[in-house]
Amino acid sequence: MSQLILDVPDETLLSLRLSNAAAAMEIRLAAAMKLFELGRLSSGGAARLAGVPRTLFLNRLADYGIDTFMLSDAEIAEQASLV
Repeated sequence: MSQLILDVPDETLLSLRLSNAAAAMEIRLAAAMKLFELGRLSSGGAARLAGVPRTLFLNRLADYGIDTFMLSDAEIAEQASLV
């Protein structure tokens, strides 16, 4: 596994009111959420990046305002015609 080092301003940690370890987990989860939202990672890949089980990752999507299922208008229309 690769390791990345991220410099975080002290003011940011103070604003978050989190320990370094908790802030690291929060930042990993936020990055994983955004990469999933952008379609750059699957839910499984994003969960692995966040360091949480996939089911927990999927449950936390709503906390970030991200839809669990991201379908295009065409995909929605296609699914609706199957019903």
